[in-house]
Amino acid sequence: MTTPNETPNEESSTFVRPPKHRDWRIVCIRIGIIAAATVLICLFVFRPMVINGASMMPTYSSRGFTFAFLPYFSLYDPQRQQIVILSHAGFNTFLLKRVLAFPGETVEIRNGVLYVNGRKLDEPYVKYGCNWNLNRCEVPQGKIFVLGDNRSMPMREHMGGMIDRSRLAGVPVW
Repeated sequence: MTTPNETPNEESSTFVRPPKHRDWRIVCIRIGIIAAATVLICLFVFRPMVINGASMMPTYSSRGFTFAFLPYFSLYDPQRQQIVILSHAGFNTFLLKRVLAFPGETVEIRNGVLYVNGRKLDEPYVKYGCNWNLNRCEVPQGKIFVLGDNRSMPMREHMGGMIDRSRLAGVPVW
């Protein structure tokens, strides 16, 4: 043990070093870089989105939250029955829909049952039936056919049908 006049050696006691003086400029630069990276990621990769509407019930609730993975369609083509996010009215309004048919395919709805190329499409995600009718039509080049899962809404209130493929904005992360 050391007395007040002796200097402690490493074997006899432990020194506690005072905290280093931080250079606040470096801390501010780091915070700025993290904030800028977060903004860029949220704008161009994973955009947070609030779900407001019942067209995809029960798959997605009428009030919810998800992230959109925006570069998905730069890497992959859409798949049948895949849920996609569509740009609707500019930069801030998006729709959740399900891809059901591609260019060159025919689509028809008879008494609420969807037919693609004359064959009934199995849609286990549609829990609320409907009595919609849509005459047989062909999906033109550059377009895809989309609908929401909640078919209990009147067809005229449902934003779906033929849309430009260029409106595909991304896919929901969950």
